[in-house]
Amino acid sequence: MPLTEMPHATDKRQAIESARTDTTRGAGVRNMQQLIQLRWIALVGQVATIAFVHFVLDIHLPLTTMFGIAACLAAFNLASLLYWRPRQDVGDVALLSAVLVDVAALTAQLHFSGGITNPFVFLYLLQVAVGAVLLPGWASWVVVAASCAGVLGLVVFPGPVTIAANPEQGIGDAYVQGLLACFLLTAVLAGLFIGRIARILRVRDARLADLRQQAAEEEHIVRMGLLASGAAHELGTPLATLSVLLGDWRRMAPFNEHPELQQDLDEMQTQLTRCKSIVTGILLSAGDTRGEAPAQTTLAVFLDELVSEWSATRPVGVLDYRRRLDEDLPIVSDSGLKQMIGNILDNALEASPDWVGLEVTRQGEEGETLRLKVSDAGTGFTAETLVNFGKPYNSSKGRPGGGLGLFLSLNVARSFGGRLYAANRLPRGAEVVLELPLSSLALPPEELDEAQDD
Repeated sequence: MPLTEMPHATDKRQAIESARTDTTRGAGVRNMQQLIQLRWIALVGQVATIAFVHFVLDIHLPLTTMFGIAACLAAFNLASLLYWRPRQDVGDVALLSAVLVDVAALTAQLHFSGGITNPFVFLYLLQVAVGAVLLPGWASWVVVAASCAGVLGLVVFPGPVTIAANPEQGIGDAYVQGLLACFLLTAVLAGLFIGRIARILRVRDARLADLRQQAAEEEHIVRMGLLASGAAHELGTPLATLSVLLGDWRRMAPFNEHPELQQDLDEMQTQLTRCKSIVTGILLSAGDTRGEAPAQTTLAVFLDELVSEWSATRPVGVLDYRRRLDEDLPIVSDSGLKQMIGNILDNALEASPDWVGLEVTRQGEEGETLRLKVSDAGTGFTAETLVNFGKPYNSSKGRPGGGLGLFLSLNVARSFGGRLYAANRLPRGAEVVLELPLSSLALPPEELDEAQDD
């Protein structure tokens, strides 16, 4: 993507809203998975507790009914696992329904195992906490109302079993033992589950913050692109006038009689041609004038031509260019990528006029990543510059408007699905590394077949 070719602001906001919705949906799926895991833990705890109370504490419970309730809850959990595994969207209503099923199952188990006299009645508080963390305000209050209704139902409709409580016996009393077990179970489950949910929410919030930051940066690029396009239009007229004047001067006697003046005119014409080429490139990148499709080339040819053109128009002392590619690949010659690499080389040249290094390699198990490392022998980046690398106006050069080059380069790298990072070299100097997936530069399959046939 060229430096100035960015989506319209309205389209970008729509894209961010879509990404925000996808992020929220992803959090809903992970929350449902957490509920399913918690329900499996609860089922194991229920079966173990029922067996312990009935066979060890000798409190006779309706085992068939209670194990039947546990079996129904297990079937519901298995069905939920199979149903939601391929889904990408879990809404608040689905999460609320799942929590209400847990409240109903807890109420049924408590009804047949002592009702309000069962010390595990405080597990309702865990359901309320889960609802408060997972659900929006209105839905969490539904869980509160359902839990209160369950407790009230246990009072109004006592079950077949009554558990005697004698706190004076201390730890020897079965009710006190149940209270301690309930507290321990609630604390452990709340800590584990709510901690996981909090991490999921933090990841979601961090993702949304990154999306908002990216939207702000790209809107900034849109504004700069409009300014660059307008400036390029305005520069076209004076550049054309200068070209005419230089042509007239060449035919004048004072310039014809002095070869050194002719050399100056030649140099002026070269630089003017370069300026016109830059202006034309800006207009093409912005979509103005003639629209040329990206050209088909190969990776080696693209890099060699880029380096040759750059070194011919810059006063670099030594350009240490090392291309280490096992094989050449057909790619699309993208003007935005070319501008970005040239911009990184320009920054290195400004820091180190005598020496600039460019190393090109392929990385990954199958060489699927293109890695370009631009090095210089300058003073290196400051600590503050490295921390804020890629942000606009982050520059150690101390001039107004500096730091936009790497900011633009970082966003172009993102558009290709790559990344850009920097570090200081030892004993001195700095390096900027660009990593791009080669798939983002590859020709479409149909064009690749045509190129191979040719």
